Amino acid sequence: MLKVLLAGLGVRGRHWARVIQGSPRAELAALADPASAALERARADYGPLPAYESVFAALAALDDLDALVLANPPMGRQAIVEAATARELPLLIEKPLALDLDEALKLVGIAEAGGVSLMVGLNFRYLGVTKAMRRMLVDEVAGRAEFARFTYERWRDGRRADLNDYPLVMRHPMLWEQSIHHFDLMRYVYGQEPVRVQCQTWNPSWSMYDDDSNVAALIEFDGGLRVNYQGTWQGNWATPGFEWRSDCTQGIIMQRDQFGDLSYARRDDAELTRVPLPPRERWISETRALFAAFVDHVLDGAELQCGGRDHLMSLAMLQACIESNATGGGVLISDVLPQG
Repeated sequence: MLKVLLAGLGVRGRHWARVIQGSPRAELAALADPASAALERARADYGPLPAYESVFAALAALDDLDALVLANPPMGRQAIVEAATARELPLLIEKPLALDLDEALKLVGIAEAGGVSLMVGLNFRYLGVTKAMRRMLVDEVAGRAEFARFTYERWRDGRRADLNDYPLVMRHPMLWEQSIHHFDLMRYVYGQEPVRVQCQTWNPSWSMYDDDSNVAALIEFDGGLRVNYQGTWQGNWATPGFEWRSDCTQGIIMQRDQFGDLSYARRDDAELTRVPLPPRERWISETRALFAAFVDHVLDGAELQCGGRDHLMSLAMLQACIESNATGGGVLISDVLPQG
């Protein structure tokens, strides 16, 4: 059994606690969060576990930990990564790894220098719909993808008690907190790497966010694919909108819900054909699959998935968007991806 310290008991942290406790191969050994109310709530929900106000206090008190799941906000993580690496604890860290590409590279370097595995919590890769779409593209059910449109529209009320509120004041909240998922999905599903980005970001007049909540980008990939992307956290209708359409050499593949609803059609088909998907529980099923991959890596030596080094490429897409918005021109990924 993998004995896990869970740090961060907000919205995602509570999902993680449930997933870890439900794993047949892991044990939720201890909790850490600076908020005493969060610790009390978690102990009431998950049992009388050892609870600490910081990762450092937990590491000082406990000798038999096997891994750290870090679900705290993506700021100021370096000292925690250093402390966990010194204890040779494999790390599973919520996305994004950091809010700065150079800082993320530093965290990856710390883990690599210490011989510690670092996995990033990109749970959307583990959705049934994501796996199914990837298989369809590999099998060329509709041919080879040449261009795509990815639209994500959401009214995200950052003042809700069940959502993290730090995005309200961060720079480029849509990019760093939401688009990171979408850009990572593009890389994973299409099996191609980005080479160039042209982007504009902005804030509508009614936005509650201090910085840009709208993103529009044209992304070019090394296999010739082009993706038109539009995402917003301040779409002015509470009903969410999602559509990911891939136009391929023989037809299209269409996803119309971010958690499901996958279809395809060949050029002359009168209607879309639905693709059957496995049952799921939102936020739990995909997190469970992600955690299982982490446990398999740590206990069995399975290949590391969603590794920190790989994550840098998705973060470089965000940085290219920011620089393109600032300059008004296209930005090459190779010009922003840090070396080292």
